[in-house]
Amino acid sequence: MKIAAVLALLVSTVAAFAPNNSAQRSATELAADRRDFLSQAAAVAGLAAFAPSANAIRDYEAVGLLGGSNIVDVNNANVRVYLKMPGLYPTVAGKIASNGPYKNVGELYSIPGLTGAEKDLIKKYESRFTTTPPAADYVIDRINNGLYR
Repeated sequence: MKIAAVLALLVSTVAAFAPNNSAQRSATELAADRRDFLSQAAAVAGLAAFAPSANAIRDYEAVGLLGGSNIVDVNNANVRVYLKMPGLYPTVAGKIASNGPYKNVGELYSIPGLTGAEKDLIKKYESRFTTTPPAADYVIDRINNGLYR
């Protein structure tokens, strides 16, 4: 019984490495397939080169107001922008971001639960705040934009 098992194992091993002539293709057939593939790929690439440009809005015209300048748009800027203004992050910044939108900067002083000291901090940086209409692309990320340390 052991001899039969060893013989079967030997035969299957040899059969696995034996050449199978029916599945082989000549080098010229492979080269022809490769030429066909590359010519089709070139035709598709040529069509893509003449595709019309996409006229999507890539940049928000006031992207500097989202934290790239000294002026901050309180309706669209993320809460982390206020890190640049000592004392505002995280408490006052969270209140500003979660209670918008604002029609003007003066509405910041009517945020519910704002203490006198927090109003003084807002007053300190008031010249650095502005308001623009809320943009849907940025309002959703005002409180949490997914950036973590």
